[in-house]
Amino acid sequence: MNDTISRHSAWQLLTEWTQGESLRKHALGVEAAVRGYARKFGEDEEAWSVVALLHDFDYERYPTLDNHPFRGCDELRRLGSPEWVMRAILSHASYSGVTRDSLLEKTLFACDEMAGFVTAASLVRPSKSVLDLEAPSVIKKMKDKAFARAVSRDDLRNGAELLGLPLDEHVTNVITFMREQADALGLRGTFTG
Repeated sequence: MNDTISRHSAWQLLTEWTQGESLRKHALGVEAAVRGYARKFGEDEEAWSVVALLHDFDYERYPTLDNHPFRGCDELRRLGSPEWVMRAILSHASYSGVTRDSLLEKTLFACDEMAGFVTAASLVRPSKSVLDLEAPSVIKKMKDKAFARAVSRDDLRNGAELLGLPLDEHVTNVITFMREQADALGLRGTFTG
């Protein structure tokens, strides 16, 4: 699987196409979660990391359902990325028509919305930190329909199911993996413990 672009090149592509700090941090959050699962599953961390980092890199330029993530995949194809990279990126968008078959595809879907939700749950804590966030708090926030209302709760639950994990275990994993990158994600907050 290591026939894709390097993590460094992926970051350069992301920052060229994506100016917004929040979308860049989303990419880094999904990358942290997917990389953690790659390590847990004994998969290629670098390859999975690149896919996660680039899953939304075209969104700022092409935010419509007709274009995202299709235009980004066109660019990756032009750059010579292998088809499995584009397939994984396409599979994270439910409307793309690409099924989630591989472990990478399932993991990317499971981590995409969950990483965003964990970020939101971290930022409303008094500490504004992922370092003192625990799964029960995230699951409680999932029940609050007004909180991060754009996030599909079904997608959050379905992601855990795709990985064959109980929801609380998946949430704990994503929190743990994101804690490793708390500084890069802007989620250290005021936590001092």
